[in-house]
Amino acid sequence: ATMGMFFQDGLTGSAWGDWALYTDSPLRAFENELGVQAPTGFWDPVGFTKDGDVEKFKRRRVTEIKHGRVAMLATMGYITPEITGKFPGYLSPA
Repeated sequence: ATMGMFFQDGLTGSAWGDWALYTDSPLRAFENELGVQAPTGFWDPVGFTKDGDVEKFKRRRVTEIKHGRVAMLATMGYITPEITGKFPGYLSPA
């Protein structure tokens, strides 16, 4: 597989050609979004943004931020009692 990549690239270019030539690609709609970083550029390995729908992209971004915040709070809820100590007694309805 590695040798195939070398022959495809010609040891100088890209395996898929020059990205600047793909002006009609729907993925180009998200190249200037916050979080796009070199060298990968806009990276969507699963293909959620193939259709180029901006509203779906914005919804997924907001949902990802929300889930990340909930996960951070859940982690702090797990760690904080271990650091600061727990209330005495048992939490039991009986």
